Amino acid sequence: MKITIAIIASLLAIVGNVPYLRDIIKGRVQPHPYTWLVWSLVSCIIFFGQVAKGAGIGALPTAASEVFTIIIFFFSLKYGFKHIRKIDTVFFVIALLGIIPWLLTKDPTISVIIAVAIDVVAFIPTMRKTWARPETETPILYGMNVLRHILMLFSLQAYNIATTLHSIVMITTNTFMTVVIMRIYRRKK
Repeated sequence: MKITIAIIASLLAIVGNVPYLRDIIKGRVQPHPYTWLVWSLVSCIIFFGQVAKGAGIGALPTAASEVFTIIIFFFSLKYGFKHIRKIDTVFFVIALLGIIPWLLTKDPTISVIIAVAIDVVAFIPTMRKTWARPETETPILYGMNVLRHILMLFSLQAYNIATTLHSIVMITTNTFMTVVIMRIYRRKK
């Protein structure tokens, strides 16, 4: 059963990311390059932390999502949000500096906690951008992320901070993004 749930959660990563990539190319979405670079690094840390702490097949959705996170980062360099502000750079540097304690500790649980904190800090430029320019995002990616992370929690083979924290935080942040985007879309109609 856990294998089936992990596969469904991984498919949700594809279902959420493929339209997002298409929308990037069509100019409907402008991903923030700082956020997607940090997410690429952090997702890798989280994946290996989950594997090290026994997530088993439950880490598969993180791996599937990581592939798309890297692709979206590269697309953001060409098609992404170009109006980078100083505050974005500050959050970017804070997020990158957060990698130093992870390198020093080499403990999977501490690494995941630090990576999740970095993930949230990296989310701030995208949240700021979306609040100011909601037309630069689409709700499908964030909505699918909520569903993916809920399913991922059910697919884990071990439950501990290293395997669950990221999904719990991502359910919260992606729900916020989905609600913000949907409310603004509704106001426009």
